Amino acid sequence: MKHEIKKLGKAQVELNIFVEPADYKDDLEKAAARISDRASIKGFRQGKAPYNIVKEQVGEIKIFEEAMQSIVEKNLFAVIKKENLETVGTPQITIEKIAPGNDFVFKAVASLMPKIKLCDLNKIKIEIKTQKTTDKETEDVVQNLRKMQAKEILKNGTAEKEDKIVIDLDMFLDKVPVEGGQAKNHQVYLNEPNYIPGMAEQLVGLKKGDTKEFTLKFPKEHYQKHLAGRDIDLKTNVKDVYKIEYPEVNDEFAKTLGQENADKLKERIAENLTKEKETREDQRVEIEMLEKIVAGSEFEVIPDSLIDYEKQKMFHELKHDLEQRGITIEKYLTDIKKTEKEIFDDFAAQADKRVKAALVSRQVALDNNIKVEKADLDKEIELIKTSYAGDKTVEENLKRPEVIDTIASTVQNRKVIAWLKTKICGQNK
Repeated sequence: MKHEIKKLGKAQVELNIFVEPADYKDDLEKAAARISDRASIKGFRQGKAPYNIVKEQVGEIKIFEEAMQSIVEKNLFAVIKKENLETVGTPQITIEKIAPGNDFVFKAVASLMPKIKLCDLNKIKIEIKTQKTTDKETEDVVQNLRKMQAKEILKNGTAEKEDKIVIDLDMFLDKVPVEGGQAKNHQVYLNEPNYIPGMAEQLVGLKKGDTKEFTLKFPKEHYQKHLAGRDIDLKTNVKDVYKIEYPEVNDEFAKTLGQENADKLKERIAENLTKEKETREDQRVEIEMLEKIVAGSEFEVIPDSLIDYEKQKMFHELKHDLEQRGITIEKYLTDIKKTEKEIFDDFAAQADKRVKAALVSRQVALDNNIKVEKADLDKEIELIKTSYAGDKTVEENLKRPEVIDTIASTVQNRKVIAWLKTKICGQNK
């Protein structure tokens, strides 16, 4: 086998590979056996017909076509290894010549893993801020839990500040009905902020059957731009008024939430709030840390294939997130008046950042001998199996090499982040 290598722009190389007949003979024989196994060749059991008989029956070009993938993969891998190339993505293959008795010639255009020069990590310092939960934050959660268990009791009197009122609502701008500004049986909790400032105050004191007209100025930051900052006329008709009764915060209330008593409930709430804050702080530190390393490091040209792959990942993440909320990607695109291509274009800058962060993580691992041991990988796989116990699809996926590689990459990234936090933040988080 001979080959020629040519450097292209955008971190790509072109490999022209010439495979001599003697080097692909074994591939042809194995391909003929596979064809014989599938086809019925008179006088021979399946898979037992000699090469020459298979050639007479189907033609040698058909055997070449069957063997093509094997010839390309084996010889391309050998050239990449010989040239000590570190490729990313799937190479673009073009068959240049396929003729029995002659060299099998093909061209491969491959993207190269960009090299990077990391900045001096010793010059980056980030403080991990200690997170605490105040009594007020805990009390706010307790009050929200009370509201979740509140009872609504229909009342005949006038609406008070702690009540809920149900109204039919009509909005007008310059005496013209606002599109989408009509609502039947619209519920307003009078002790909570309303998306139209001042509405709750206008409704206090009304009772069932009352009507009221008033004008309010919409917030300047209102999402409907044609209404933002404008004076809107509102007509309301009161349908019902409800008194809200909240449970008392005592041991019985705590037990309904699975806690021993009220004090234990507040302790658990405070603990959970602190953990949430610590998680957010960890995320902030991780983002800031990688952004600073990326900004201070030098990158070779990043191949388009890496950016395009990251865009695909981001698109699938968006699609999955929408599906979790019951929204199809088609409806989302219609609502925001964009095409898939425009969404991909929007992802470009963020995809570039994510690729560079991944390259930084990889380089830190290489420079500091941070590896994923078999025990690390086995532990992560067992955690996934436990989380998806009984899910046959997950179990099958965990046998696929590319899935194992992705899991290993995730574990390595986690180890890199922990190492960086120790070095940059002075803490082993």
